[in-house]
Amino acid sequence: MTAEVVTKVFKQTVKKYGDRVAMRKKEYGLWHDISWNDFYRRAKYVGSALISLGLKKGDCVSIIGDNCPEWVIIDLGVQCAGGVAVGVYSTNAWPQVEYVISDSESKFFFVENEEQLDKWLNFRDNVPKLQKVIVWDLEGLRHFEDPMVMTFDDILELGRQVAEKEPDLFESRMEEITPEDLSVLIYTSGTTGPPKGAMLTHKNVTWMGEAICIDNPVYDTDEVMSFLPLCHIFERLFSVFAQITHGYTVNFIESLDTVTDNMREISPTVGYAVPRIWEKYLSAVYIRMSDATWFKKLLFGIALKIGKTRATLKMNFKPVPFYLEALYQIAHFGVFRKLKERLGFDRLRVAYSGAAPISPDVLHFFQSIGVNLIEGYGQTEGTGVTCVSRVDKVKFGTVGPPITGTEVKIAEDGEILVKSPSVFKGYYKNPESTAETLKDGWLYSGDVGEFDEDGYLKITDRKKDIIVTAGGKNITPQYIENKLKFSPYVNDAVVIGDRRKFLASLIMIDEDNVVKYAQDNKIQFSTYKDLTQSPEIVKLIQTEVDQVNETLARVEQVKKFTILPKKLYEEDGEVTPTMKVKRKYVNEAFGDLIEAMYKRKQG
Repeated sequence: MTAEVVTKVFKQTVKKYGDRVAMRKKEYGLWHDISWNDFYRRAKYVGSALISLGLKKGDCVSIIGDNCPEWVIIDLGVQCAGGVAVGVYSTNAWPQVEYVISDSESKFFFVENEEQLDKWLNFRDNVPKLQKVIVWDLEGLRHFEDPMVMTFDDILELGRQVAEKEPDLFESRMEEITPEDLSVLIYTSGTTGPPKGAMLTHKNVTWMGEAICIDNPVYDTDEVMSFLPLCHIFERLFSVFAQITHGYTVNFIESLDTVTDNMREISPTVGYAVPRIWEKYLSAVYIRMSDATWFKKLLFGIALKIGKTRATLKMNFKPVPFYLEALYQIAHFGVFRKLKERLGFDRLRVAYSGAAPISPDVLHFFQSIGVNLIEGYGQTEGTGVTCVSRVDKVKFGTVGPPITGTEVKIAEDGEILVKSPSVFKGYYKNPESTAETLKDGWLYSGDVGEFDEDGYLKITDRKKDIIVTAGGKNITPQYIENKLKFSPYVNDAVVIGDRRKFLASLIMIDEDNVVKYAQDNKIQFSTYKDLTQSPEIVKLIQTEVDQVNETLARVEQVKKFTILPKKLYEEDGEVTPTMKVKRKYVNEAFGDLIEAMYKRKQG
């Protein structure tokens, strides 16, 4: 088993791989390699500098910026120096950044660029415990001077000098760290209130870095692409904790605008993303096929039918007849192989969806075209993963069995309870919330679920989200919402109906696909609001809703819907950084639209 302290795991991997490539970053059109030795050297300089500036064991250090090698180098440097690394979403507005800096009592704050530095300038007088702010991208800041601000180059140079004068300082601090010491603070997205700092120990993260790769192995020859927020546990697991355990290569995207281009360039062997990303890829395929020639549409339709038939058998653990496997291999060679190359999925051995529920239809599609997309389940408080499907045994509508070493049971009210070495220490400075979530060693997840006959877990809903209709029927909105989101024209949906006579839904359209539909059908509009209120677009969405209703029981059917006249933004508090809609906020903000649906007569 791997060592139970991040520092020891990191040192072991550096010693093993030395000059092999640990990370890659693209700059000015060229990919630049960073070796394990260089990774460790820079992390050592960061840690040594922080110790010399007064970082004590257990002090918090915050980091804000987009995914890049510097982010991870700082992260490891802080942890190796005995500090607690605290990630902040780069998209957070300054009051949200202030909240994390203040709540964590951070002593140092690493910021990527001028934009992030400006956020600190808004609240600098409100965080007296903050000692230094360090900037790593100086574009636009060449002539900026402030006694509290240092550059990343300054930190590296200071660390180099400290390491020369006191060569044992960094390593001796590393030796002081114990498995029960805090490794990171991860602030939850806050879908139901202010973010809470989940305390993850060195034992938590090193155990998970090993455990997630036991059931679905990764290899030191693997490559991943880092683009989800690094302060989220999902990305941190693959870009940091599993990487320093298994020694594979992390490739950092240029920007969020180049994800699809970088995917084709890198062609990772292990993929992972939130459901919205996989839904976007699926929509892109269908939209592209809508513009194809009739012959290509025919070929794709036949190939997909073969692929879906095969995937249905495999995902129900049934044998695939020889003739069907032969037909699938022909379909793969003639259609799916080229499609995967265009998407950058041609080398994918396994791909994960996590952080939110994904529609079984989306999983089915990717399994049909030969992309081994599987769903995992967990939460920050359990260091990210509780259950995951196995590569060769994926099952419709489930998140797989518990990962090796994790115990899961269902409480009397259906709540999922978790016990494993990955269960967190509690919420930072919040004993009340900790006591509600941790009871007798069990993590109370807040999710409702059940096990099937094969020991696979099925998530039915969030405990707080279950709808009880006026007729007393219990409805799980996530199931219906996932069906609605399968439509290429629906970006998101919020189903309403608690204590109501019927279910209704707020619909957020997929702008790109709906705009294309409007252009193809010569539908006039000038603004986003015009588009959402166009009778033709309302009719389009009605058709999509009707198709979903045909698959639902009468009590689950969406009788009315309203298309939201505006886009939802994280900055406005409407969605989380991982693109989950804040249900409570949306229900309050659009209460007038909801009431209007229930006042209208049913058509």
